[in-house]
Amino acid sequence: MRRFEGRTVLITGAAGGQGASHARGFASEGAKVVLADVREESGRALADDLGEQALFITLDVSVASDWDAAVKQAESRFGPISILVNNAGVLAPSASIADSDPADWDHVIAVNLKGPYLGVRAAAPSLKRAGGGAIINIASTSGHVGTPMIAPYVSSKWGVRGLTQTAALELARDGIRVNSISPGVIDTPLITQPLRAGEVPVSDHFSAAPFATPRMGEPAEVTRLVLFLASEASAFITGSDYVIDGGMMLGPVPPSGE
Repeated sequence: MRRFEGRTVLITGAAGGQGASHARGFASEGAKVVLADVREESGRALADDLGEQALFITLDVSVASDWDAAVKQAESRFGPISILVNNAGVLAPSASIADSDPADWDHVIAVNLKGPYLGVRAAAPSLKRAGGGAIINIASTSGHVGTPMIAPYVSSKWGVRGLTQTAALELARDGIRVNSISPGVIDTPLITQPLRAGEVPVSDHFSAAPFATPRMGEPAEVTRLVLFLASEASAFITGSDYVIDGGMMLGPVPPSGE
């Protein structure tokens, strides 16, 4: 039997990149997948591709009423939610704190940190109705170390790890496990395509060559970790953060022979 047969999964930021990979992974394991995103065209196309076991809903993760509506739609179509993946995330233009725009700070915090908070808040009652389940919050290696020029993103991802541990304690007795994943540099459009016209992609400023695994990660590699944390194979794991970065945070590999 497939691991998630008949279970309802809600994934934010599901229209592309890592989110789309997670959606396909859960669908292949029998889940009923709710694809939540603001990108309607690509989200609906993915839902059509996955068939009757998928539902696309428009969701701005920073808006509480959108979350309430999303949970209602998910339950109406598929029943209570068993698994929530808070995957949606954004970057702001690179800038020092002194030169940054407070509006960029507000936007990144609203999507990357307020979004998962609202997701846990809205979905937890549904997971309780399902008899328990799992919440996976997507953090980042940037939530472990300071990184110049992206203070809003770094701050939001540090916050996601704190939110994860707090939610794990609050929801433990309801049979709901809460964990986070901290990916390194993953080969998705967020990294390989310009965020805005006239800018260069993040990947132009990054080289994996000095690190233990000299390449970017693949979305499917993160998906396999998401599926593990959502499954009964991780039943004794909650409040933890899993780094998946090919050893990047370890620092450069020393030259051969040294």
